[in-house]
Order: sequence, then C-alpha cells, then structure tokens
Amino acid sequence: MRVGLFIPCFVDDFYPEAAEATLEVLERVGCEVVYPPNQTCCGQPFFNNGLAEDARPLARRFARMFEPFDYVVSPGSSCVSVVRHRYGEVLDAQRAASLAPRVYELCEFLHDVIGLDALRFPAPATPLRVGLHNSCHGLRELHLARPSELNVPHFSKIRAVLARVPQLEIVEPSRDECCGFGGTYSIGEPEISAMAGRDRIADHRAAGVEIMAGVDMSCLMHMQGLARRDATPMRFVHVAQLLAGRV
Repeated sequence: MRVGLFIPCFVDDFYPEAAEATLEVLERVGCEVVYPPNQTCCGQPFFNNGLAEDARPLARRFARMFEPFDYVVSPGSSCVSVVRHRYGEVLDAQRAASLAPRVYELCEFLHDVIGLDALRFPAPATPLRVGLHNSCHGLRELHLARPSELNVPHFSKIRAVLARVPQLEIVEPSRDECCGFGGTYSIGEPEISAMAGRDRIADHRAAGVEIMAGVDMSCLMHMQGLARRDATPMRFVHVAQLLAGRV
C-alpha cells in the first residue's frame, strides 16, 4: 500500500527523530512511504481558536497533497483528529468525507489496517519500564484507548501495539488525565497547565517509570520541559521510537 507520511509542524521542527522512527516503522511493515516535502500545518491552531475560515487554505492544500495516497499516516493524534473531524467545516463535503477515513494515527494504522499478527519489532538493549500517556485527542476523538467500566475491561490500541515489542513493561498511571498542554491553553493558562503536567509526571514517577511514551509529541514536549525545569530524571519519547528500537 502507498502511504503519505504526514508530519506535524512541531515534530518536524523539534523532534525529527520521531518522524524518522515513524518512517522506519511503516517501511518495516511493508508500506511504500512517500513524504510530500511541501506539506504545511494542518490548521489546528486556527481551529482551536475559532478561526476556521483561516484554516481553509491549509485544509485545501492538505487535501490536494494527500488525496493520491491509499492512506495518510501521522505520528500526531491531535493533527489527525483535526483532519478527520474538523475539515468537514471548511472543505467540500464529498471531498472531506473521502479523505477522513484514510487518515490515521500511527498506532491506529498498525492496529486497524496492518493487524497485530503482522507486527514484529526489535527488543531494546535492556528491559524498559515505560509509562504510557494517553493524549486527549487520541483518547476522546480517535478512541485509541477505552477506560475500564462496569463489565467492560480497559482497552488500548497503543498498548496492544507496544506489546509486540519484547522486554517492554507498560505502565499506565492511576489516573488518566490531561497533561495540561492543550496547545494555546498552555499560553493562556500557564499556571494550571504546569500544575496538570507536574501531576502527570508525579503519577508516572510513583509507578517507577523510566521513560514516558505517547502518540503526541506536543504533550510529551510540555511534560519534558517541566521535568527538565524540576530536574526530574525521566525520558520522554514518541511511541514510534520504541517500535523502531531507537530508545
């Protein structure tokens, strides 16, 4: 299958290692991967601030660039959520409906399209205790994970994919909550944002986590900054880096 690789802006600018790991993972499972070099922002900051009309040119550009592919895969669940759930506001309805079902977050694509039985990933050099952070967009809009309820067990596509990596012990925190980043929310409400992030870090630290992983580098970037400021000994990596054996 021919896959268009969609890399969020901040990953391209600050975490290219997560983009490279995503490419490596997709090629490992047999995809023909193409990275359109002229891709730009998906428009999420505009949508988040009620400026959908300003996002329209970006949505049109995205559609032109990625429509030729069988699938579009990204290491950013929040950006995938914008394309899937918000582009209908600014694109022709038929065009948006055709594009949305083919746009996937990486773990979602591996779980739903490739299938767990086909996944084989390298083991890390030593066993790792990894904390899993479920970002809000991935949890609530892409449904990558489902919390446990009465007679319904906890389920996570991310965890199921990571289980295919030998020598990983996956730890989830006692409370599954927002890290506090929220894009521009962290600018408008910095005190609350930082408090929420420190709560998440403390929860993972209490569970003995060495590395925190997730599917949104924006969330991890926020907590990484807080951990560095507080001299907290914890590493933050994208799930793709674990799958590619780059940790």
